[in-house]
Amino acid sequence: MKPQLLKVPTAPAYSFSVRQDKIPNLNNRWHYHPEIELIHFHRGSGTQFVGDSIKRFGKGDIVLVGSNLPHYWRDDEQDLNKSPYSTVIHFSPDFWGDRFLELAENKPIRQILEKAQRGLLLSGGLHQKVALLMDKILRAEGTDRIIVLLEMLLCVSRSDDYSELSSMGYQSDLSESDSDRINAIYNYTLSRFNQKITLSEIAGVAGMVPNAFCRYFKSRTGKTYSQFLTEIRVGHSCRLLMESDISIKQLCFESGFMNFSCFHKRFKSVTGQSPQGYRHAFIHAGKQ
Repeated sequence: MKPQLLKVPTAPAYSFSVRQDKIPNLNNRWHYHPEIELIHFHRGSGTQFVGDSIKRFGKGDIVLVGSNLPHYWRDDEQDLNKSPYSTVIHFSPDFWGDRFLELAENKPIRQILEKAQRGLLLSGGLHQKVALLMDKILRAEGTDRIIVLLEMLLCVSRSDDYSELSSMGYQSDLSESDSDRINAIYNYTLSRFNQKITLSEIAGVAGMVPNAFCRYFKSRTGKTYSQFLTEIRVGHSCRLLMESDISIKQLCFESGFMNFSCFHKRFKSVTGQSPQGYRHAFIHAGKQ
């Protein structure tokens, strides 16, 4: 699918970018950039797109996004809180020189950056270590900034506390011509997923006839539009299971599913759990 190329600014005195964003949705389009991105969400929640992965994100999540891997975080709602929304680090794969990653001692770092080409969601003890280092790098200056960044990457390379987001076979078509079309499809779907969306309707948004749209969407994403829409709806139902006590039958319809048995089947195929099991696991985790 075609994301938009994003230019990441770097201050003249620094070789890579470290910043804190105060508001969500600063880059609210499907986009990519050659810089590797490490982002820590301090508040907010929404739908996360990394390559062909679609899932919920929330407060505390830390994600490592590889070079030129398309991504997009769509927030549930605007948050006017003035505290930091996220800490974001961008660095070019070769900002430390052409040969640095080729050094034998740096093989673990090179390998983890290759894995980041699928996007990595950090968890467990690794999450805690990297969160502390991301806070530390905000106050670091000079060579210390580079040392702290290396510490982060070494922590990730020495841990198994992460999950890969995008599928092994995902490959992005970076043709500029698709940018507006794919963003129109995403935005239309995200604003109407809890209603019935017909194939002719979404094909019209893309300016295509249904058969051509089906081929186009599958070739760009590796999945059918029906699969894409199901993942969006399941993601929303996960949010309702975690944040409300409404009945599962009610949230089925509020998430855009028209049939309860279909909802149960689709939910389990995406999450690996039943809706009841998902809610129980969330409640149990909160009591620990």
